Amino acid sequence: MTDHALLLVNLGSPASTDVADVRRYLDQFLMDPYVVDLPWPLRRLLVSLILLKRPAQSAHAYASIWWPEGSPLIVISRQLQEAMRAHWPHGPVELAMRYGEPSIEPALRKLVGQGVKQVTFAPLYPQFAESTTTTAITEARRVIAAHRLPLEVRVLAPFYAQPDYLEALVASAQPYLQKDFDHLLLSFHGLPERHIRKLVKPLDPQHDLRAVDSRDVRDEVLARCYRSQCLRTAELFAARAGLRREQWSVSFQSRLGRDKWIEPYTETRLDELARQGVKKLLVMCPAFVADCIETLEEIGMRGREQFEAAGGIELQLVPCLNSQQQWTAALAKLAEGASGSL
Repeated sequence: MTDHALLLVNLGSPASTDVADVRRYLDQFLMDPYVVDLPWPLRRLLVSLILLKRPAQSAHAYASIWWPEGSPLIVISRQLQEAMRAHWPHGPVELAMRYGEPSIEPALRKLVGQGVKQVTFAPLYPQFAESTTTTAITEARRVIAAHRLPLEVRVLAPFYAQPDYLEALVASAQPYLQKDFDHLLLSFHGLPERHIRKLVKPLDPQHDLRAVDSRDVRDEVLARCYRSQCLRTAELFAARAGLRREQWSVSFQSRLGRDKWIEPYTETRLDELARQGVKKLLVMCPAFVADCIETLEEIGMRGREQFEAAGGIELQLVPCLNSQQQWTAALAKLAEGASGSL
């Protein structure tokens, strides 16, 4: 049987570390209204200003983590794609990125050309956000409608609290948790607060974006609140890993611009933990399933330098799930059970 494909979808990467390629990538990324949610004229003005200096800065950061084979995110995603073929007997396994290459449009058209009738569309984002999950689904809808592709599409829902995902996360962390460490920081990608408020305000006008745990969040709010889902992932992970509450904390990284973003900020927590006497710090990034610039450079390089400058001795970055065996098996099981639709 070869008519039911699996399409893995992640965020994307520049084609190279050249400033021109990074500028092209950032322009596509930042001009997405789900990422910078301003009216088009204001978004175009803001992004144009950002692109004056940001591409050169980002190109330098990408160059510091680039592998001989290419972008770490793309290389790792290809490895995951290859590993998933052994777990998906129903048809082809393809890979697409929301921004840059390989993109969603040629991937879907290729599958139709191969005679595929069904696709399980798998956004590789454990937690829901419009700037990740929704924009990927929206692009798939656009492509299918524009080219009248005869596809039945199932969508993998965010899996932030799914046991198989959590068990894979714990297994990936165990070799590091068994070492001598003072604290584990679970650093998730950040979001502007307004991205969350516009989704949850109709459900709960008083929803607390400063809450320290997710226990009091109603299910319908949890389904729309990225920050609460991150807290839930952290809580369930820590419970499965047997960590005491004082052994771990949560933070949010990768701020861009002057908007108010969800807190606590990772850069603030790094300084605080060092001042509190933490010498050996573990950092995990559970919003990412594949290592990328946000993990390898932002945490593994700049974060380490900041922590050590603040008085810490060692910052150990725990690798993402990447293409680890337990994760590929978990992802296959999650994809098999996908029941959402475009």
